[in-house]
Amino acid sequence: MLERTKTRPIEDSAVAAADVFRVVCPAVHAEAVKKYLAGKGCALEELVSPALVFPERSPATLLRGIRNREGLTQQQLAVLCGISRRHISEMENSKRAIGKRSAEKLGSTLKADPRLFL
Repeated sequence: MLERTKTRPIEDSAVAAADVFRVVCPAVHAEAVKKYLAGKGCALEELVSPALVFPERSPATLLRGIRNREGLTQQQLAVLCGISRRHISEMENSKRAIGKRSAEKLGSTLKADPRLFL
């Protein structure tokens, strides 16, 4: 069975982790930057924008994503933060609003900014 890994594996073992970095630039300059880097022998990897994967960055979507990032089930999160599992499920499915007090509990438990959930 495959195990979850925290970091993406590097296919070319000759490339050290310090040699890999991310460039963020305005869209108007993206093509010029890609051509320049390709001309210098850089391997370019196309990444999918989070906006395409998560078009709606709702508090419900963020709650589910951050919970999964931490590797927690709804039940485990409920025990850790003192919110019932049913309420967490309703929050993740946008059936219940995430209040200020709940956002603070979730934020401290999930190591995230509580404002994400409001």
